[in-house]
Amino acid sequence: MTIKDTLLVRADHKCELCGATDTLEVAPVGPTSDDSAEQSILLCATCRDPENAGEHHWRCLSDSMWTPVPAVQVMAWRQLNALRDEAWARELADMLYLDDETLEWAKAGAVSADDDVLKHVDSNGALLSAGDTVVLIKDLNVKGANFTAKRGTPVRNISLDLNNEKHIEGRVEGQQIVILTEFVKKK
Repeated sequence: MTIKDTLLVRADHKCELCGATDTLEVAPVGPTSDDSAEQSILLCATCRDPENAGEHHWRCLSDSMWTPVPAVQVMAWRQLNALRDEAWARELADMLYLDDETLEWAKAGAVSADDDVLKHVDSNGALLSAGDTVVLIKDLNVKGANFTAKRGTPVRNISLDLNNEKHIEGRVEGQQIVILTEFVKKK
């Protein structure tokens, strides 16, 4: 029996991450896979190409992360951590429990963040993430909306400007506005 045959039986002829049934192939789970069934998973074409899968495709991990198969847990952990800017992925990653050995395996093969990635920090130097809640520390005149956002106003579920580390976006008084990070503190 080949490794693919073993994985097809284990996975019930479905992708072990999303459940798709076509274009299934064996994928070793590195960084030092011995190409055994225990260190490999069965993936569809979409899951084999995570760059082009799109963030909504990965919502399937809310089911597959609960598998008892360590290799699948490792891949779910890695993908959820790659999507940590998404609130739903961060929540799932926080719920996912891996035993120490499996967690070490997951971290060993995780793609490390580049130093070039923008880091958004508040006025106190706290790292901001998409989905965080911040509080305004200064009254801000909102141009084009004819109102002043008052100091102490909470801004929930912020999004980060991926091109400018000093800008975040959030909704204040029903208006989506751009806010400078120097005028907020993380709640």
